[in-house]
Amino acid sequence: MITYTNDKKITAQELAVLFEASGIHRPIKNLPRLQKMLDNSDILWTAWEDDTLVGIARALTDFSYACYLSDLAITKDHQRQGIGHKLIEMLYSQIGPDVSLVLLAAPSALEYYPKVNFESINNAFLRRRRPF
Repeated sequence: MITYTNDKKITAQELAVLFEASGIHRPIKNLPRLQKMLDNSDILWTAWEDDTLVGIARALTDFSYACYLSDLAITKDHQRQGIGHKLIEMLYSQIGPDVSLVLLAAPSALEYYPKVNFESINNAFLRRRRPF
């Protein structure tokens, strides 16, 4: 059984293990950077199977106008079970319908997001970070 929470702290090491198990491209060998990502998040929803972290939705927001979903990661063993969708819905219920929820999708996830009620837009711009 999967449980969801937004009040459980996680460590940078747990986040690195989750990111690696999910296949998402993140700086998993840089624990101080991952800790900074956790410390500066406004919203952190996690999914657990017993005591094992199996999913995360991490976001930055002003809780009024816009929210950026910076990480949605589910372990490969737990993908296609609705966990990502549930994490998105928990996050969306927290920010409410007056706040836009935006994200940058990995090429491998482009077909996923329309299935969970995101619309594709063509008016976004990006200044890329330095590679890690």
